[in-house]
Amino acid sequence: MARIRINTPAAYSFSCSIPVRITDINYGGHVGNDTVLSIIHEARMQYFRALGYTELNLAGAGLIMADVAIEFKAELFYGDVVTASLTAADFSTIGFDLLYKLEVEREDKTLAALAKTGMVCYDYNRKKIVAVPEEAKLKMQQ
Repeated sequence: MARIRINTPAAYSFSCSIPVRITDINYGGHVGNDTVLSIIHEARMQYFRALGYTELNLAGAGLIMADVAIEFKAELFYGDVVTASLTAADFSTIGFDLLYKLEVEREDKTLAALAKTGMVCYDYNRKKIVAVPEEAKLKMQQ
């Protein structure tokens, strides 16, 4: 069976801490796969906020997540604090990828997941795909 493999960048441009809540725990006693997607969403929101943007206003454009891939590496548990690192890559005229690394501090740093989201710029008023704003592209490439 073929597995998803996410190419990790040499460096990430942003990181934040996200605590695992009791409501993130599933019947298996660990964080569910749906919650990992929520954690990367929270990391993405904090990343854009740090740049002065939101998903609805990326220097004038909105964003739609076109695809997502997640490699699960280790379990996360209640009380863990996830360090979510991310960076933008692979820009095209209309979109870009965000690459994520989720780690948790235990005896050492444990890699919990790698992820990639494909983001497409979108004008929600006109219901049309638009170009990546140059201002945002330049900020994300720093």
